[in-house]
Amino acid sequence: MLDKKEELINSLKKEKFQSNIIRAFEKVSRENFIPEESKNLSYEDIPLPIGFGATISQPYTIAFMLEHLNIKDRQKILEVGSGSGYVLALLSELSPSGKIFGIERIKELAESSEEILKSRKNIKVIRGDGSKGLEKGKPFDRILVSASADKIPEELVRQLKTNGILVIPVKDSILKIIKGKKENEIKEYPGFRFVPLVEE
Repeated sequence: MLDKKEELINSLKKEKFQSNIIRAFEKVSRENFIPEESKNLSYEDIPLPIGFGATISQPYTIAFMLEHLNIKDRQKILEVGSGSGYVLALLSELSPSGKIFGIERIKELAESSEEILKSRKNIKVIRGDGSKGLEKGKPFDRILVSASADKIPEELVRQLKTNGILVIPVKDSILKIIKGKKENEIKEYPGFRFVPLVEE
């Protein structure tokens, strides 16, 4: 498995992702977040099922989204649809003194990820409807959505600080939204597939 992990890290290096993102992928063991029957595929650059109709995203896609979030230390970060907790662990590496919140609507995934992540004191996993964000945690420096919405959820933009960044899949594109004082800057990167963001 170590060889496979090395291959994956090398492929991310070839894509010229930032060195702090590469380091986070090196430090976090993806196999810890994957069900037993798929562990042998942990370091393939593919999405994998984690049960309950949810998936753990392809490493390339995760790295792409993290790069566009432009994370700094000591930030307050929310991940919507935190699933297995893998991306929360990566966020914790990127912002070790930050406050990282994950919101997950599937009870079993919220509980299992909380258990896996319990040694990381800067992460809090909350069970709830992530499409509405996390009102009591706002404002956030960064929000990452790990499921595809039909349109930009205004509620999430509202929960960002000015100059904060939201990275979200909308339909088959990833959007980067930088919140401005008057208007927001939006960049679109097409050609991605995600499970849908479910509203309760």
